[in-house]
Amino acid sequence: MGRSRLSLAFVVAVAAAAAATFLLRPRSGLIEPAPVDVQQYFTAAQLDRAEDFRSLQRVLGLAGLGIGIGTLAVLAWRPPRGALRRLEARPLLGGAATGAGISLVLVVTGLPVTAWMRSRALDVGLATQSWPDWVVDVLKAAGIGAVTAAIGGLVAVALARRFPRRWWAPAAVLVVAYGFVTIWLYPILIDPVFNKFESLPDGRLRTEVLQLADRAGVDVGQVYRVDASRRTSAANAYVIGLGHSKRVVLYDNLIDDFPRDDVRVVVAHELGHQKHDDLLRGLAWLAIVAPAGTFLAQALAERFARRERLGTPAALPAIALAIALVSLGLGCASNVLSRRVEASADSFALRLTNDAQGFIDFERRITLSNISDPNPPELLHVLFDTHPTPLERLGAGEAWRDK
Repeated sequence: MGRSRLSLAFVVAVAAAAAATFLLRPRSGLIEPAPVDVQQYFTAAQLDRAEDFRSLQRVLGLAGLGIGIGTLAVLAWRPPRGALRRLEARPLLGGAATGAGISLVLVVTGLPVTAWMRSRALDVGLATQSWPDWVVDVLKAAGIGAVTAAIGGLVAVALARRFPRRWWAPAAVLVVAYGFVTIWLYPILIDPVFNKFESLPDGRLRTEVLQLADRAGVDVGQVYRVDASRRTSAANAYVIGLGHSKRVVLYDNLIDDFPRDDVRVVVAHELGHQKHDDLLRGLAWLAIVAPAGTFLAQALAERFARRERLGTPAALPAIALAIALVSLGLGCASNVLSRRVEASADSFALRLTNDAQGFIDFERRITLSNISDPNPPELLHVLFDTHPTPLERLGAGEAWRDK
């Protein structure tokens, strides 16, 4: 019975992810990239530099992922039963303590690889933050993660005790609610813990942003400048928030180090996300997939827990392992949609600015600045990348220029 339930849950999860991606994918307006030669845009030395840096970073990233999964597997198969059973007298508080503990263990076991990756980023100038300041940020993130995991552990134990056979159903509702609250409150509560945000001051750039938004027919919300340069030389921008927290955020090194036309291209791309309601699209994907995902997580947790009853703190490592595996699989599936959404925002930016050469120049400059691989390995790109490759984005610019 358990094996057939797990098989059913796996099939349902795959079907839900495929259906959500198909239903929510942008259907029109995408510019099909033209075939381009990478050597047309980058020298051999530039390509070698990107390969030298990114190849080992990819290996370390995969190693970090493996360490996290492996740590959870060890905790699930060889849990510290003595300590966990002492928490059963007060199972809800025990669940909170266990959740926080698991979160902190994952931080500690993953720290060597994280530090190694950061050291290599420092060597090439991509990271700019001092080691003491980095440690402070790690401690902040660990604290926030531990609090979040404590709440998750308490909720997991409570649901498993109240709904022993079907806790996946209320868990799915909570997952969607958590996604909504995170997008809504993250820019207000969490982002300021790590960075300083300032409203973009009145001036030429703010005027251009608002004019672009007016042409696009987009309520841009707030426009902020963030002091990203305190941690990295990589330039970026993003859109986040819902309602009164909706905002476009521009890295200070994007504003200060790139030509104004490049900034216009980035802003136009972010306006594309606003125009297409891509944050709501992401929430819709989560709402479709969450029930199947939590159903699969429960089926896996029941297999992993073995002798532990799921409504106890001792079973939380098994639940955490199940959630991690399901999240990894569904995350890879969601990246299919994400790449298409990002390509749609690129197409919107090209049409809004009607500046194909500016788009091409920016994509080349940002690839060099961020030491990105213009054409990463296909399998890793398909599984883990959320954006089109730099080469694909350059091809989109070339295709628009040829129209």
